[in-house]
Amino acid sequence: MKLRYWVFLLICFAIAGCSPKPQNGKAPESEGLKPESAHHAGDSASASNAGLRFTPSPGWITEAPSSSNRKAQYKLPRVQGDPEDVELVVYYFEGGGGTSQANVERWIGQFTGSGGKPSPDASRIDHKTVNNIALTIVDVSGTYSGSMGPMQTGEKPKPGFRMLGAIAESKMGPWFFKLTGPERTVAKWQSSFESFLNSIRQSQ
Repeated sequence: MKLRYWVFLLICFAIAGCSPKPQNGKAPESEGLKPESAHHAGDSASASNAGLRFTPSPGWITEAPSSSNRKAQYKLPRVQGDPEDVELVVYYFEGGGGTSQANVERWIGQFTGSGGKPSPDASRIDHKTVNNIALTIVDVSGTYSGSMGPMQTGEKPKPGFRMLGAIAESKMGPWFFKLTGPERTVAKWQSSFESFLNSIRQSQ
């Protein structure tokens, strides 16, 4: 009886010794999708989102989007003396987001001139086509009243601000590119924003 017991134990030890062991004392990784590596502004790789591709310019700081409608978000460092950095946000809304004309009017309406009244003379609208994608481009300046809808409690109007915006008519609907900040800092980054718009293209 004792002999059978010891034979049984030897068989158990032999089986355990044949089991695969994790290398370097670590459990083997489970299979799954690997997260995409982060793209830093200025990298040769392009950001790609839901059918559009675009390449951020050198000097821009890539940030994590703060909402699901923000498909990309960048900070453009301020020039000396300006109160804050410039923010560039790329929006895409499932199901649309409104017509180009309606959004252009809303963007311009977020700025006022002297006396707190809208200033149409302080805005300019252009149209062009980049890589077979129609763009509506807006340039407006004045006192900025907030990014989305009515101003929140405690939020103050920001004089001396400027916005460069663009609406791209992609195959999957409109995309919205909105760069907003103090006028001098916006002027510093205007050419790189134009290069950014020229990099927009439809994903294959």
